[in-house]
Amino acid sequence: MPFQQTGDIRYYTFNLLKENGLFHAALTRNGGFSPDPWRSLNLGGTVGDEPARVRANKERVFTTLGCSIQDIYDVWQVHSAEVVCVDEPRPFYDPHKKADAILTNKPGVILFMRFADCVPIVLYDPTQRVVGIVHAGWLGTVKQVAKAAINRMDEVYGCKPENILAGIGPSIAAHHYPVGEDVAAHIRSSFGEDAASFLSGEDGRITFDLWEANRMLLQDAGVKQIEVSGICTACHLEDWYSHRGEFGRTGRFGVIASIT
Repeated sequence: MPFQQTGDIRYYTFNLLKENGLFHAALTRNGGFSPDPWRSLNLGGTVGDEPARVRANKERVFTTLGCSIQDIYDVWQVHSAEVVCVDEPRPFYDPHKKADAILTNKPGVILFMRFADCVPIVLYDPTQRVVGIVHAGWLGTVKQVAKAAINRMDEVYGCKPENILAGIGPSIAAHHYPVGEDVAAHIRSSFGEDAASFLSGEDGRITFDLWEANRMLLQDAGVKQIEVSGICTACHLEDWYSHRGEFGRTGRFGVIASIT
């Protein structure tokens, strides 16, 4: 089953990645200490919640899942196509690098990113033993960050795209994601004729299918095995944070992945 429960922590895993031995989790919002509007396992430190509660939430996750908070590598997510390759956890005193994809081939380094509607993509090459997490909102999708991550896996680690497994996690579905004509113009400029596959318009309303756009980017980069969770964050506020579904006043759920 995709949903797992360990202690108070409920989380989602991809069958494709789990079957290939990757430690990973998309953490639901349940099991933490934060009050409304961040209820309850908020892992976002810049959304108004008390830093002590965010820290306690993070410690509960890592203690419950049997790993160390000291092993985290995270970044300052800025809706870019920047990819960083890391060999060790980020020391607490080091500033965050600005990026929206993290890759490593080092066992024990726990990649960690935060989400609330944007698309989490977990990548794993079981042949070269390389793992990655990608953060793709509309702008990151337009900038094709998922494809940039696949290309970097090839360039730096010698990963063949056909060996890479990909999971597209809980994020906002097209029916909850209307965009303006200005955003639609950026999408058409980036994707050309393919944009028609994930932009739809009815009664003057344009919606953007982030799942399909990122699936297409991965496929175009040569990835053949892609699992899409099909879970809409705005539809399932009992489990996920949604920036749009909660009118901008909410927390962030975490996604973690590590080679064991």
